[in-house]
Amino acid sequence: MKTDDAIEWFREASPYINEHSGKTVVLCVPDRFFGIDLLATLAHDVTLLSHLGVRLIVSFGLRSDIDARLHGDPIFHNGRRVTDDMALTAMIESAGTARSELEALLSMGLPNTPMAGAHLSVCSGNFVTARPYGVHDGIDFEHTGTVREIQTQAIDSLLGAGHLVLLPPIGHSLTGEVFNLPAEEIAVECASALRADKLVMFVPSLPLDANGRLVREASASRIRQLATEHPNDSVNRTYQHAATASDKGVARVHLLLDSDPNALLRELFTVDGAGTLVTRERFENLRQASINDVGGIIELIKPLQQNGTLVQRSREQLELDIHQFCVLERDGKVVACAALFLDPEESAAEIACLVTHPDYRGKGRAATLMAYLEQMAKTAGANTLSIRTTRTAHWFAAQGYKAASVDDLPATRRDDYSQARNSRVYAKTL
Repeated sequence: MKTDDAIEWFREASPYINEHSGKTVVLCVPDRFFGIDLLATLAHDVTLLSHLGVRLIVSFGLRSDIDARLHGDPIFHNGRRVTDDMALTAMIESAGTARSELEALLSMGLPNTPMAGAHLSVCSGNFVTARPYGVHDGIDFEHTGTVREIQTQAIDSLLGAGHLVLLPPIGHSLTGEVFNLPAEEIAVECASALRADKLVMFVPSLPLDANGRLVREASASRIRQLATEHPNDSVNRTYQHAATASDKGVARVHLLLDSDPNALLRELFTVDGAGTLVTRERFENLRQASINDVGGIIELIKPLQQNGTLVQRSREQLELDIHQFCVLERDGKVVACAALFLDPEESAAEIACLVTHPDYRGKGRAATLMAYLEQMAKTAGANTLSIRTTRTAHWFAAQGYKAASVDDLPATRRDDYSQARNSRVYAKTL
């Protein structure tokens, strides 16, 4: 990358740097990262994120190394290892080696390296309280456990002091026993207990739809469906864990391709991202409006038309324009709406009639609608997006819109500009 291109990228990443600073992110690192260059690259990225103010927890797996130490056929049932005494010993040895390797990589700071002068303090400990997994389908899992509790106060204190927290796939019981736990389960439970802003999970393949296209965003139920369709059991389990994390309240779960060394930074600091985002089910439904929504939109916008905030729109005009509208529906009631008018010849568009019901304001619904319509405009080929407003200019400025003129409106929309209303025009480059 040329210097000027790098500087421009850095400018474009600035909003994301600000957004992620102070946020808690849990990374689930698969065992296949160990022993390859990807682990060193990830260590560089983790150090960078820490210096940018991101609070980081890293959970890591050890399955392959434990298998190699046992020199025999491991016993698994439904994706979990049956941990006998020999496997427990191998796991403890493997965890110590892996932790040392990670700490060494995170301690690098030689001149002329990506981490020159960097210092990142790394902590690990008995932060995961476990209980026996027990007997399932007649199989005694012995030293295999499941998470009982995450010591959130201890972890939060370390994160607040600027430390990175490492979580090996080990749990300790109230009776002093050591248990082998799945790294994915630890990551999910930790992200949920700490109310982490993000959980990042690495997979060998990302979900595809029926047409073979990458699924960029999916609900928990959708990712579960895709998991059942995936032939790889390991990928299937990771998708299922992502869905579970979403169900447990983790707002954003990111699935990233483990073979892409740039996936993590591209996902966090670019508009297009790099993987699949798993989000919670929508209690509210954001959708294209239909003729049946005209009544609900009229009820929503009528008070604002009466006080002069919105231009008057007749029922007939709304019916003609209804397919330009999107609505946010809650239990069958339209609680927010907005319209997108495209001008393909000018590669431009305008958002109009953005309204949220007074009972539902202040919760980000307007921003959700804006983001949805911006993406629609971008997909349709629009390069610029404009709005006009009389009373909410500051809100649009906070969304990245800049003061413009009537000439910046799409040509097909300029003729209905009302000089009497004297609306301010704002525009944004997509």
